[in-house]
Amino acid sequence: MSDAVKVGFVPFSAAPRGILVAFCDEALKFGPATAKVLGQAADLVKRAAAASQFKGKSGAALDILAPEGLKAARLIVIGTGKETAALKMNDFLKFGGVASGKLTPGNGAMTIMAELPGGAMTDDQVVALASGLRLRAYKFDRYKTRKKEGEEGGALRADVSLAVADVPAAKKAFAPAAHVVDGVIMARDLVNEPPNVLYPEAFAKRAVQLRQLGVNVEVLDVKAMQKLGMGALLGVGQGSARPSRTVIMRWNGGRRGEAPVAFVGKGVCFDTGGISIKPAGSMEDMKGDMGGAACVVGLMHALAARKARVNAVGAIGLVENMPDGNAQRPGDIVTSMSGQTIEIINTDAEGRLVLADVLWYVARKIKPRFMVDLATLTGAIMVALGTEHAGMFSNNDELAERLSTAGFETGEKVWRLPLGPEYDKLIDSQFADMKNTGGRHGGSITAAQFLQRFVDHTPWAHLDIAGTAMGAPKSDINQSWGSGYGVRLLDRLVADHYESK
Repeated sequence: MSDAVKVGFVPFSAAPRGILVAFCDEALKFGPATAKVLGQAADLVKRAAAASQFKGKSGAALDILAPEGLKAARLIVIGTGKETAALKMNDFLKFGGVASGKLTPGNGAMTIMAELPGGAMTDDQVVALASGLRLRAYKFDRYKTRKKEGEEGGALRADVSLAVADVPAAKKAFAPAAHVVDGVIMARDLVNEPPNVLYPEAFAKRAVQLRQLGVNVEVLDVKAMQKLGMGALLGVGQGSARPSRTVIMRWNGGRRGEAPVAFVGKGVCFDTGGISIKPAGSMEDMKGDMGGAACVVGLMHALAARKARVNAVGAIGLVENMPDGNAQRPGDIVTSMSGQTIEIINTDAEGRLVLADVLWYVARKIKPRFMVDLATLTGAIMVALGTEHAGMFSNNDELAERLSTAGFETGEKVWRLPLGPEYDKLIDSQFADMKNTGGRHGGSITAAQFLQRFVDHTPWAHLDIAGTAMGAPKSDINQSWGSGYGVRLLDRLVADHYESK
């Protein structure tokens, strides 16, 4: 995994190293420990703030080089806004990201005073701050052989010390969150990999590495899937020289015999559209059409590494959608594992075919408490919601509400859209049980209606992450093309509601 920043914890009394980061409110007030470290440099901050019109607004930064009276090479002051009591955890993620954004190759070290004007940050606030640091620092450049001047081999490497009130408590609080960040980084790496490196077999091998954390991993090859009757998934991949795979990952951290929670990911490692081929423009982005599967692998890493007290299953269908002489054609009819038949109207509506068989496999063979699937499924969801929310569809109000709350708390937001029999009629076929697309109108909804036919009455939610998993606007905690969307969202869902006490 690509990780550029190492985070450690020191007491407030420790001497700052490298860049010093401090937090102030709109009155330019610092916490007592910070004020002690700054000493006379606090007056320098006031002069510099007046000269640069720094007002202490939330997330704004004042950068002072070679500050007089401090051994630090730079002093960075980050504003917390007016009402520090109203700050949310997402604000501390942002603060960590802002601080991390000030690191450049060659900085070496940074000390952050984890203190608000009113006193030391809580353990939860410190955890969010440290997580934001690492998430922002992520960079995927492993294939660059020539680096820009000053990049020192291109890789950002820094040791960041968070000065806190209670070092042991901070370390203990951050330990599980660090594993969640690792899961996000793993998901980002997978999405960013080129398709000639990360094809179905290679992706499956990456998932197999989770065995090192105690995850049971089973890989189904083409012969095994044929035996199961997974005609929908296999139809998508039959035009590729790279054989398809399905991977089932099990983490048994909960009570023995308790039904697991389940997460299903679309893993189209590259999507040309098949015979219904896509336009050439931006087709290279279709290496990210496995963002749902990447999230599921990253999530399973997070749950296992932090020893989550839950039984969880992750299932991913891995295919390439290619247009060779053996490729699936518009007009073909395939039989899914459920026995339902599907008329192929458009071979570029392939992700739902992959998910159909994997959802049915999980629902029937694993019988989970619920299923959440994630898929870069439709361009229509980006028309509806842009890149700020994932589209959510569900047959269970409690699950939908819990996902909405987790999305608000983590900043990985979801927005619920409708399902209904009126939409279901749009995918009825005159030749088979259904067709794989319902036309232009309501495209995200008819895709979800299609998936609902394969959940077998299991409580279920579908997240259409086409706008959030790849190519989303850069943020304070992500400068990468692949965002790792969904790992923090689903880990929070599990932690808040489904772990054994």
